[in-house]
Amino acid sequence: MKVLVTGGGGFIGSNLVRALVERGEDVRVLDNFSTGNRANLADLLADVEVVEGELRSYERVHAATRGVEVVFHQGALPSVPRSVQDPLTTSAVNVEGTLNVLLAARDEGIRRVVAASSSSVYGNSDELPRVETQNPDPISPYGVSKLAAERYCVSFARVYPLETVVLRYFNVFGPSQDPTSQYAAVVPRFITGIAEGRQVTVYGDGEQRRDFTYVANVVDANLRAAAADGVNGGVFNVATGRPTTVNELAEKIGSVLGQPVRREDFPERTGDIRDSWADVARAHELLGWQPRVDLDEGLRLAAEHFLQHSPVA
Repeated sequence: MKVLVTGGGGFIGSNLVRALVERGEDVRVLDNFSTGNRANLADLLADVEVVEGELRSYERVHAATRGVEVVFHQGALPSVPRSVQDPLTTSAVNVEGTLNVLLAARDEGIRRVVAASSSSVYGNSDELPRVETQNPDPISPYGVSKLAAERYCVSFARVYPLETVVLRYFNVFGPSQDPTSQYAAVVPRFITGIAEGRQVTVYGDGEQRRDFTYVANVVDANLRAAAADGVNGGVFNVATGRPTTVNELAEKIGSVLGQPVRREDFPERTGDIRDSWADVARAHELLGWQPRVDLDEGLRLAAEHFLQHSPVA
């Protein structure tokens, strides 16, 4: 099968590319490498076609979709704090870019687009766990952009002969995540910081609950979403279904590393959600998916990876 992975040089995208190559698929990647990293694909270049280009260019996206059966749309400008600082660019990449992918897929007669969304679309609702049927109420510009992209996907599934499936990711972590970025997710920051004996930054009281999800689970959900029947226009949570506080996360990582946790407290960040974890029954029922790697095992695997690729190893 010929597939396109947008954002294939990024964290989740490159893990997905690797899994597709291992399955023997014919893989093309579209990435401008603004947040992705060429090093993530370095050992795959003999097996992958890489097209460098912007999601905001319909012509570039259209060229990348030619001859493809399935598009895994992972490309985006991530990060809630970044979106608060620059909502215009976040919207241009995440909304206009998704629209370009959908238009190109429609125009090329592609069978299905599997699109990455985010738990941030739910906002700060008191309804927990998050269920796909609850009304979205995003707080941050990032959440708004992902919800708009979702709605375009569902719309295209309804009005054009193009199948779409949307996956809402919850706090994904694992290999190829960049712990040095100013927008780095909490797991790689905590692992590298605790391993190096530094204070780790905790925003607010640390009791906010999240659904930390190992990247292999997300890759598996994408592969199943590309093949499942009867899911056109569907939206699915991808998570573990279990809440963990940020404080608990830090202690778990400290335990994995055999190191004490030294923390530095900062005020809550604008746009952050207080509590968010998922109900994943719908993905289990319709995609035949369930998380295979739990949090503890995922943290162990992630720690091994980050320590092997950091100066403290």
